[in-house]
Amino acid sequence: MAKHARQLPQDRGTVLFDVVFEDGSRASNRRVPMEILGGLDGDQPARDLIEQQEAEIAEKAGRPPRGIQSLTRTAKPEPKPPRE
Repeated sequence: MAKHARQLPQDRGTVLFDVVFEDGSRASNRRVPMEILGGLDGDQPARDLIEQQEAEIAEKAGRPPRGIQSLTRTAKPEPKPPRE
C-alpha cells in the first residue's frame, strides 16, 4: 500500500505565523490563507485576521481579547531525508 504524502501548509495554500501576545504568551503555527497576504500591506492582513480570531476565541471563553505584541512568519521546516 502506498503511503499518503503529507503536504506542507504552503502547498495547501496557508502561511503559518508565530504570535506573541502583550501578556507574554505565545501561539505557534496560526494558519492564515495565502490569498489575503502580499501586496503593499505585507503581513498586516494576517494581523487583522488573527486579531479577529482572537476576539472570537476570547468571547467564547468569557475573557477580554489579548493584544498582539509581535507577529512573525514561521520558518519552513527542513525536509526530512527519504527513508530507505
